[in-house]
Amino acid sequence: MTVEPDVAKFTLADAPPAFIDDPYPTYAVLRAHDPVHAIGPNQWLLTRYDDVSMVYRSAAASSDKQREFGPKFGVGTPLHEHHTTSLVFSDPPLHTRVRRLMMGALNQRAITRMESGVVALVDGLLDRLDGRPEADLIEDFAAQIPVDVIGNLLDVPRDERGPLRAWSLAILSALEPVPSAEMLARGNAAVTEFVAYLRTLIAHRRAHPGDPEVDVLTRLMGEYGGERLSETELLHNCIFMLNAGHETTTNLIGNGMHALLTQRGQLERLQREPALINTAVEELLRFESPLQLNNRQLTAPIALGSRELPAGDFVTLGVGAANRDPAQFADPDALDIARKPNLHVAFGHGAHACAGMNVARLEARIAIGALVARFPRLDSAGPPQRDRRVRFRGFVHLPVRL
Repeated sequence: MTVEPDVAKFTLADAPPAFIDDPYPTYAVLRAHDPVHAIGPNQWLLTRYDDVSMVYRSAAASSDKQREFGPKFGVGTPLHEHHTTSLVFSDPPLHTRVRRLMMGALNQRAITRMESGVVALVDGLLDRLDGRPEADLIEDFAAQIPVDVIGNLLDVPRDERGPLRAWSLAILSALEPVPSAEMLARGNAAVTEFVAYLRTLIAHRRAHPGDPEVDVLTRLMGEYGGERLSETELLHNCIFMLNAGHETTTNLIGNGMHALLTQRGQLERLQREPALINTAVEELLRFESPLQLNNRQLTAPIALGSRELPAGDFVTLGVGAANRDPAQFADPDALDIARKPNLHVAFGHGAHACAGMNVARLEARIAIGALVARFPRLDSAGPPQRDRRVRFRGFVHLPVRL
């Protein structure tokens, strides 16, 4: 097997700037020539759809991060405690217990109740943009929506939401393959400050409980079927809810609008056929997946094609690569807002499929649909500024003419 020399040496730890700008050519070469690619000792990057999907569903692929995050963050640090306690980085029984409690407040009935509030939020943001010649679609629009939605779910007082976004970005940035000392310091400080804030919020909610059918914090504080979260589990899964709901949804809206603005035929089609918004959101999730990489540790050997990986190895799931696999998606580098079927893995698969996926879909459907309807001549107003991380794909700034 021969791999192009630069790709043969490719690692996520020092990904070149060109990869951050556009990872898909690298993914394509790896997928064709080295789909189970070594990125370090006992560490592998998967780029085929079938391999990523299989590992997502495998009982031999653990989400528990105790072994991986001990050396990365330092055992006992705030980041280590957070990222080894939250829903996304845990296995049963903790994962099962937390997910059951959380999903009770994120069922379809609850999401339907949320819709009118999200519509009002989006309309208010668009009203503020109306009459302005230009705007930043990240700062002025996309980043505002999920913070408010998750803030409402946890019933965080509106005048106390100011620090939430910065805390979220700092905590998630520490998940980069090789976080800098500065990233770790910011992340640890953010966890510490966030936990201190939540202790006060939880104490107030214990004294004044909300409706557990709509207030996720009240629900997570309760006991259901004899199950209750410990104080540490409660604190860190509240942080997880904000982090999971904020970063990826901001990137979904920002990435989606950038894709539509650079492929105007698809934008104009959506404006002519607004009923396509549901399939458009699924295609935008596939085309520019907000979460590009996910991780598992093997607890038993797994066969991937002709290669068998042993128990104990670490596997990085190339979500963005899988979602451009021509074996699964016809013409995968083309944006097609009417694409069907579209079995992308942007939200994962199996027991760890994103708990908030339908909340994210709701926000993106309303936000993108309303934006392109309100501003039919929307266009780019200069080069966007891309976030330089490799795990999360999005923009820091996306200037537009309205």
